[in-house]
Amino acid sequence: IPSGANKGVFLLAPLVSAVLAISAWAVIPVNQGWAIANVNVGILYVFAISSLEVYGVIMGGWASNSKYPFLGALRSAAQMVSYEVSIGFVIVTVLLCVGSLNLSDIVMSQHDGLGTRLGLPNTFLDWHWLSLFPMFVIFFISALAETNRPPFDLVEAESELVAGHMVEYSSTPFLLFFLGEYVAIVLMCALATILFLGGWLPPFDFAPFTWVPGLIWFVLKVCLVFFGISMVKAFVPRYRYDQLMRLGWKVFLPISLFMVIATAAFLKLTGFA
Repeated sequence: IPSGANKGVFLLAPLVSAVLAISAWAVIPVNQGWAIANVNVGILYVFAISSLEVYGVIMGGWASNSKYPFLGALRSAAQMVSYEVSIGFVIVTVLLCVGSLNLSDIVMSQHDGLGTRLGLPNTFLDWHWLSLFPMFVIFFISALAETNRPPFDLVEAESELVAGHMVEYSSTPFLLFFLGEYVAIVLMCALATILFLGGWLPPFDFAPFTWVPGLIWFVLKVCLVFFGISMVKAFVPRYRYDQLMRLGWKVFLPISLFMVIATAAFLKLTGFA
């Protein structure tokens, strides 16, 4: 612990980060009926808990009493708040199509989607990734920024801020920060799977695909999204901070807001609502 640090807050920050990240998993259904708490406002719970994770980062940066962690914490807070707005609008768009805040209902609603209307029922074309493709892309990129993944890892940019808000941490507190970070990444992969990739539903509703348990399909889809997040690091260079903020406020926010209005209008006019 640094000599000038606020010891209580310094040690509490990584604990807050890890506990919040893990507690968000309480409502994630990994199979039909397989959720610790199958609450009707599950998606709101996940969104609220993931929004609170920024407090752990701010506490860690402030309590370290050092300029690099503090700057890293400020960057992280601004970045997470900026992209949470876009993620919120993406979730609203899905809710308009489904009509429920329950995560299990969101998955089951993807039995009958665009694929059915195209004459290919009970396939992966029914999932929301096709009918809401622009929102799927916005959610994926916003999830990268929300979890400080490349190319938005400016919070921990070695050339500028050494290791961001974790500079002064070592041993178990450092481990807890990293645990919280990676649990949050897998949580975002699970959310993408539930909202857009049909959760535990098989890609085709006939044998041999139906022989595979839903849990296996869920894990495979989460791994697929995680692989996509990992591949971005290999292909895309790091953004400047002003580019990161401009993308969030001037590109994603207007597009996601327009999509919410367009989706609501389409559902009302076509009678799907």
